[in-house]
Amino acid sequence: MKVLVLGGVAAGTKAAAKIKREARSIDVKIITKGKDISYAGCGLPYYISNVIENRSDLIVNTPAKFTSLTGVEVVTEAVVTSVDFDKKIVTYVCGGRKESESYDKLVIATGAESIVPPVPGVDKEGVFTLRTPDDAEKIKRYASDGNAKCAVVVGAGFIGLEVAENFSMMGLDVTLIDMADSIMPNAFDKEMALWAQRQIEKRGTNVLLSTRLEEITGDDKVDGVKAGGKVIKADLVILALGVRPSTSFLSESGIEMDKGAIVVSENMESNIEGVYAAGDVALVKNRITGKRMYSAMGSTANISARILAGNIASKESIYPGALGTGVVKLSDDLNAGRTGLTEESAKKEGFEVVSVVAVTDDKAHYYEGSSFFVMKLIAEEKTHRILGFQVVGKGSVDKMTDIAVVAISKGMRIEEFNAMDFAYAPPFSTAISPFAQICMILGNKIKGEFETISPAEYLETKAEGYKVVDVLPEKGIPGALWIDLGKVDGPIKGLEKDEKLLLVCSRGKRGYFLQNRLKACGYRNTRVLEGGVTVNEVMVDCR
Repeated sequence: MKVLVLGGVAAGTKAAAKIKREARSIDVKIITKGKDISYAGCGLPYYISNVIENRSDLIVNTPAKFTSLTGVEVVTEAVVTSVDFDKKIVTYVCGGRKESESYDKLVIATGAESIVPPVPGVDKEGVFTLRTPDDAEKIKRYASDGNAKCAVVVGAGFIGLEVAENFSMMGLDVTLIDMADSIMPNAFDKEMALWAQRQIEKRGTNVLLSTRLEEITGDDKVDGVKAGGKVIKADLVILALGVRPSTSFLSESGIEMDKGAIVVSENMESNIEGVYAAGDVALVKNRITGKRMYSAMGSTANISARILAGNIASKESIYPGALGTGVVKLSDDLNAGRTGLTEESAKKEGFEVVSVVAVTDDKAHYYEGSSFFVMKLIAEEKTHRILGFQVVGKGSVDKMTDIAVVAISKGMRIEEFNAMDFAYAPPFSTAISPFAQICMILGNKIKGEFETISPAEYLETKAEGYKVVDVLPEKGIPGALWIDLGKVDGPIKGLEKDEKLLLVCSRGKRGYFLQNRLKACGYRNTRVLEGGVTVNEVMVDCR
């Protein structure tokens, strides 16, 4: 049997290598557009700033090395122009010559291409997208040779944020703009994204949201951008607006697509028998909702391609779906991770949800380098099944995110984590895992033992009419009534038992302790502000 693989980066090389391992007798050949194969696209922003010093470190395998290791033939710098599915023929151009290749089974893994907006000036010198090592090389050289001092990154998704962070590390003045009203749109709920945005801004990056790119200015060379009615100086511009599947050569072929992405079954096969697709070119399904989903992630590409290969080699396997899991480094001391549904998307899908925002230590508070996590947990209200998780913090947000991945994948309920035996030592974690803590906190909220106003509700002014009670160790909220928690052991003079009281502390824990005491002596309308002043900007109207 002869298998032809179109595309040689993540999904293509993974599929090809796995097919050969499963069935050595299968003849496998890769045809790919680039001169590099199997490169680490996710490492490109770090090559620009010299965190990764050598371009060769990004190249997992050269074509010759890959062939030697796997037995797969590789043709590089070959552009596929058409596929005849009836005749099972692929036509491509390589070295200026038109070539054709037959196949018995076909894997389409041609990836995606960067979205370039239709605005004036995108073709000017100093305007870049970032998809390949060549792109990274050009950006790196331009920033250095042109003595760039300021940069504009258009797009506040994961790639845009990583590029902005690496430019900041290089000493550039960075402005990040996005049409959406929050960074990491659709990946994080707005209150979590807002907290992360504040931290980025504190570290020097200028963030402009709800801002449309209108024009890139300059003569032949970029000198700025017009966006949202403003002119922003820029020595270079990065367009990080996302990607679209590279499927134009399939437009009239009869293969089923949705918004340019190939529709596949659970075994990664298209509507055409013997034709499979994986990676940024294909749709997968959402593991929670079962609906079609676009997941342009290296992890999705590798996992689904491996499953695809098993099916081609007659070892039946299915891909159960993606969760949109992602992790991103925002600065030297700030990371973010997420998986599953956001609260907003869960509600749109028809779930009745309950959520909580909590701040916990990331390791023993007395250990050097300890910090905290800001976490959000989303669960189905009736079943308590975990649907989504978001975390921002200095420490190992990937560990917290991965616990949530397992929880969601296995349909686990929050109560299942209450007594789970997680690893603990002061340099690594807290005695009760931070993830277990947020499960317990949400459990208390569901049971009515922890009555709150969430950061999202606070932003929506749902705390209006509440008297702010400062539960910090020392008075710290101007205009609020400060209460010494340690001295509360009964009704508080001056506070009526039916009065609406918003209890605010650093993170939420002292507020919960005060609420517990107040409930015990008859107070009926207390609410704790989730995340306290760590997450929320608390203002008291003193009029």
